[in-house]
Amino acid sequence: MTTEHATEAVAGETTDQPAKGYVQPEVDVAAMTALLDGRYAEVRRLVRSNLVAHADLLTDAETLDTAAFRERVRDVVVEMAATGQTGMGFPEEYGGGGDIGASIAAFETLALGDLSVLVKVGVQFGLFGGAILQLGTERHHEAYLARLVTGELMGCFAMTETGHGSNVQALGTTATYDEDTGEFVITTPDDASRKDYIGNAAAHADVAVVFAQLEVGGESRGVHAFVVPLRADGAVLPGVRIEDCGPKMGLNGVDNGRIWFDAVRIPRDHLLNQFADVSEDGIYSSAIDNPNRRFFTMLGTLVQGRVCVGGAGINASKVALAIAVKYAVRRRQFEATAPPAEDLILDYGMHQRRLFPLLARTYALHFAQENVAQQLHEVFSGPPPTGGEEGEQERRRLESDAAGLKALGTWHATRTIQECREACGGAGYLSANRFDALKADTDVFTTFEGDNHVLLQLVAKGLLTDYASEFEDMDQFGMVRFVAGLAVETVLERTSARKLLSAIKDALPGGDEWDQEAGLLDPAYQQAMLRLREEHMLGGVARRLKRGIDQGMNPGEVFSRVQDHVIGAARAHVERLVLDAFVAKAGDFPDGDTKVALNLLCDLHALTTIEADRAWFMEHGRLTAARSKAISREVNDLCRKIRPLAPDLVDALGVPREMLRSEEILGS
Repeated sequence: MTTEHATEAVAGETTDQPAKGYVQPEVDVAAMTALLDGRYAEVRRLVRSNLVAHADLLTDAETLDTAAFRERVRDVVVEMAATGQTGMGFPEEYGGGGDIGASIAAFETLALGDLSVLVKVGVQFGLFGGAILQLGTERHHEAYLARLVTGELMGCFAMTETGHGSNVQALGTTATYDEDTGEFVITTPDDASRKDYIGNAAAHADVAVVFAQLEVGGESRGVHAFVVPLRADGAVLPGVRIEDCGPKMGLNGVDNGRIWFDAVRIPRDHLLNQFADVSEDGIYSSAIDNPNRRFFTMLGTLVQGRVCVGGAGINASKVALAIAVKYAVRRRQFEATAPPAEDLILDYGMHQRRLFPLLARTYALHFAQENVAQQLHEVFSGPPPTGGEEGEQERRRLESDAAGLKALGTWHATRTIQECREACGGAGYLSANRFDALKADTDVFTTFEGDNHVLLQLVAKGLLTDYASEFEDMDQFGMVRFVAGLAVETVLERTSARKLLSAIKDALPGGDEWDQEAGLLDPAYQQAMLRLREEHMLGGVARRLKRGIDQGMNPGEVFSRVQDHVIGAARAHVERLVLDAFVAKAGDFPDGDTKVALNLLCDLHALTTIEADRAWFMEHGRLTAARSKAISREVNDLCRKIRPLAPDLVDALGVPREMLRSEEILGS
């Protein structure tokens, strides 16, 4: 990449028109789509064609009653399974595609259509199927995988309980081994321990992967996973009680339910024993001695769910943006510039300001998601983890990156869909224009696979400890004690941000005043600003944690007081990763008009990220009032440059026309 993007203008010299000499580029839509689709373009095309084939689902969601729509969604999921798109991550010997990366791409793309189908696929093939694959061994694979890959065997993932969601280690359901019969006895001791919000449970699941506290010989061994039958020939089995969760905000094609177990007996070999086993005579064994490490290793194998939910949120945002931008280049309002003709609403600066930064951020998050999906593919294409140090840091880093991007991606979806709905005025309120379904169905993504604030705490824990060998042994309060025992400089030296920041500062003009002298459109400046913020916030967290402990405060109280700062540092880290992904992708793209357009989006994303947190940068002396104003002028100029390209940039997102519906506001 050149030092500055082709769109550069000198800081503070932007005007109401693009800079002199600026040549408006033309976007090669096919080339941009190919860039976004990446190595799995063929997979994404298959999913798009399946979505088009079942486009009537979008209206079925409004016209069918709940029971009928659930059956319709189930049928479509089974039909899609027959095309191979839902089983791409499973081994070929069981009817899968043997490619985890392909399965992620397929799932993300499915989010362009009806989201009940997406979630049903996620529960069946991602959560239930993923647990059998990753936590089970050959005996479980032989028993279940081939049938679940086709949809013949429907299952659910029974982890969350009414009283425990994020704190999985404290689940109340028990699995007690009965040595006399060689069986596990699954019991729900109280209502707080019932399995809750479980997709597929209320109507369709024949079996469940149940997470429960294993008790062997009177000793608790922590949470393990078991295969527990729920139904036979559609009838709920004795000892199992299931209730429907009732009406929800959205996703009404998914049968969420609650499950109780009253001393349900299952054979010993129904323990998913990849990481631990119980012999016939009641001897517990595991290759991972440390119980905390064993627990986190087990949960770490299920990280694919977080990667998928984050990608789904990003892709749902694409639908909203495609509708809003296409509407804005047809809808006219007020005689502003050339009476008596009314102006297109996308020609108004505020409308551009509302939509284009969200479009740029969607591109940025897409490229960051691509990186995390590739990480997951590489990590899980290797042998199962053993609990040793080799490869463990890579897995922890994947878990952290997946958690952080899931948080940012799903928050982005909620914000984008709402802004796009408002940008379409009253038309956006009509069901035919999809925003009601998009809003209702994606809102839960912010708490699917972990509450976003809790996930960012996981990110911060990794940053502060550098995924130390004690990582699995630490709860948040253990992290406080660990960090307090280090010099703050040690915490910072362990991060890559300081080294990268130094290297970039060396490449910028101005010495210690690099952030005042560099061009606003220099990607090195943009990256350095986000890295500086990350490092400063991380150092601040470490100092506050250390100071609290040094003053004799309880670690829990220390953490609570610093929690907002912890989450801020984690978010700063993930935003830096997102920008780095965009800069790298734009830098690798061949020179030409499409690259110029890509750089416009990258610049807009970077500068609006800095602008959104300008108070922090000004408080910490890295942004003057004059330069802050210059950034806002530059953002406005970038929006004007993107305006003629916007229809092509949303077309490049690859949302099939049939998935937009919105016939009245988009036209033919």
